[in-house]
Amino acid sequence: MKKIRILSIDGGGIRGIIPGVILQYLENQLQTLDKSQKKIGDYFDLIAGTSTGGILACAYLVPNDSGSARYGANEALNLYLKEGAGIFNNSFLSRVGSAFGFMGPKYDVKPLENDLLDFFGDTLLSSCIKPSMITSYDTVLRKAVFFTSADAKAAPDIPDSYNNDYRLRDVARATSAAPTYFEAAQIKRIGTPHAPPGVTDPNEVLTLIDGGVYANNPGMCAYAEARKTKFSSILNDPQKPDNPTAREMIIVSLGTGTMERPYPFSQIGDAGEVKWLEPILDILMSSNAETVKYQLHQMFDTLPPEDGQDYYRLDPELNGASQEMDDTSPANLNLLNNAGQAFIAKNKDLLDKIAAKLCSHA
Repeated sequence: MKKIRILSIDGGGIRGIIPGVILQYLENQLQTLDKSQKKIGDYFDLIAGTSTGGILACAYLVPNDSGSARYGANEALNLYLKEGAGIFNNSFLSRVGSAFGFMGPKYDVKPLENDLLDFFGDTLLSSCIKPSMITSYDTVLRKAVFFTSADAKAAPDIPDSYNNDYRLRDVARATSAAPTYFEAAQIKRIGTPHAPPGVTDPNEVLTLIDGGVYANNPGMCAYAEARKTKFSSILNDPQKPDNPTAREMIIVSLGTGTMERPYPFSQIGDAGEVKWLEPILDILMSSNAETVKYQLHQMFDTLPPEDGQDYYRLDPELNGASQEMDDTSPANLNLLNNAGQAFIAKNKDLLDKIAAKLCSHA
């Protein structure tokens, strides 16, 4: 049996450049080994992402006319390098109007929404080329939201059901609605004529924020989604296992730069609500990423050696780049790109090994 190849990408704002650069290299290696022009999305069986990682995941899963990936790693990376400065940019008057982020979101969301519209158009979640899992959080119903192409495709097969499908640009908007940075996202399902009894209007507006508040590293969410997925039929490949166990998976989990900013007692020991706002968001997102890393490492460590090595957590260092999610200065964009290149140079053998393994389970 072939193993299920899973890609998981963390949140981190403009630091998404780092995994974007690494996946650019990985795509090139895969194409060389496979002697093809396939895109990164063609080489994985399930892709998961949170926030900036969710945008990348969506980008890799957009179909072309033949049902393969439309966008490669280059196009997805360019979305950050070319448009990042415009997304995280406000006029002085706008910053004053929000009291520099204290009385409203730091940034106008329109540039982000326009870029997502240009990039994704009206592509639907149900049309993703492979199973997907994108995180968000519903602030009204107070529950985690997992956007999956499996759910989006399932509802139309049930008579008189409501459709759980969404525009991919809305999914990307919802997963990246980082508190304090952008206003919450309000999106609608793609409705069907009749909803079943007791089910709310399928066009009901959902109020959603960044999935990083609970799963900045969506690796464990990706594992759970894979466990319930019938890959043999979805991928039309009888050699792919259904409901795979960890032993039947290869998980490549990408971070967006290790967080090293300390918060000593002198800074937070007597902090109140306002003073805790920035540190608590930073700590919550980095700590839940570390928790998932620990859980998956422990899980794979229980497997036989030949299978236990199939979980790859790639934690690049920032190498002088800013930890801020919104630093889009030309100097920092260059540093983030260099951080990705530095990781590649330091871990070339490992990345080449991953590429070979992914090809062998295609």
